[in-house]
Amino acid sequence: MDGGISLGLPAATPEAVAFLLVGLFGGAHCLGMCGPLVSVYADRLADREGVDRRSLTVRQVRQHALFNVGRALSYAAIGAVFALVGGLFFDAFDSVAAVGSGVRATTGLLVGGAIILTGVGYLVGQSAAIDRFTPTAVTRLFGRVSGWATARVDRLVGGPRILGLGAIHGLLPCPIIYPAYLYAFSTGEPLRAAALLGLLGLGTIPTLFLYGTLLGRVSARRRATLHRALGAAFLVLGYIPLSHGLMLLGVSVPHLHVPFYQPL
Repeated sequence: MDGGISLGLPAATPEAVAFLLVGLFGGAHCLGMCGPLVSVYADRLADREGVDRRSLTVRQVRQHALFNVGRALSYAAIGAVFALVGGLFFDAFDSVAAVGSGVRATTGLLVGGAIILTGVGYLVGQSAAIDRFTPTAVTRLFGRVSGWATARVDRLVGGPRILGLGAIHGLLPCPIIYPAYLYAFSTGEPLRAAALLGLLGLGTIPTLFLYGTLLGRVSARRRATLHRALGAAFLVLGYIPLSHGLMLLGVSVPHLHVPFYQPL
């Protein structure tokens, strides 16, 4: 790091842009997980207002916004926790320079490789295969949490508690969010990770907001196009820790300049 103190916050860096693009293009995938719940609470809101789902009122717009802000805040908070754990993990090895460098390099290779493989899966149209890597226990937990939330939509949808309904999604199994959490772990910088995951969450908002209000559905063709774009964004995101890991091993490769990116 250059002189001065870094708060670890991303500016207009390649990683910040990549996280935002992952969110924007990943919104189509989010519909598979969040779409049913969004449809349920959107219908409940419309019923309460006595209007058609697509006839938006100020209150409906506010509730949709709160739901999506809850998701983004949840991603940011969990990303910060992963980064904190990563920072403690790296600090444990930093007392021995050779070991610490090797651990950081290995982490970069593993995290970067996992994210790149995820991107390739989306590029070749095999995103469903990625879902199969989710452990059965996690899938069951998702079903229980989703069922719990759906059963309580009527209580949560009408006021500020809809923030919590959105926040639940940060804990659910998702091939978009989990690679991002791994990346957060590799940075070891909670503030930076929170900002990056927040950007990702904000990027998903347009698709889910439009789905819950005006669209109601996204065509399979449009979703496939967005998945390919998502795959390209993941390739960029995964290359950052991968290239830093290689350089720590003495392998010179082209790399994207990410200010204050210390661990890898």
